Amino acid sequence: MERRTINPWTWQDPYNAAQAVEITGASRTLLCSGQIAVDAEGNPLHAGDMKAQMKLALDNLETVLRHAGYTFSDVVGMNIYATDMEAFMAEFEVLSSRLKEAKCCPMMTGVGVTKLAFPGLMIEIEATAMK
Repeated sequence: MERRTINPWTWQDPYNAAQAVEITGASRTLLCSGQIAVDAEGNPLHAGDMKAQMKLALDNLETVLRHAGYTFSDVVGMNIYATDMEAFMAEFEVLSSRLKEAKCCPMMTGVGVTKLAFPGLMIEIEATAMK
């Protein structure tokens, strides 16, 4: 699989995000539903703590990826839904550093929403991975 990052500008570089990602020669695609800050039994955790919720949502996403035979380095796209965009941007380094560590620069969309599936949840992260 070959990956080509398309960034006509540089403003997105500090976010470790791409405007577009072109994939050629991929043989597998994994579409991950939104991952949230819940434990193994589905109980929401860390109400009101964006940083802790972001870390746990990323951990849960990594678990899904690993169980399917993927890693963060295979992620080509992310959609992020947050109930508090200011809090999300204030803790963005949590996401950015995790992606940089994996040498991953996905196309990314962030959307502010009023509510997520369970009370107290602040962030949901869905991803597309390819090999």
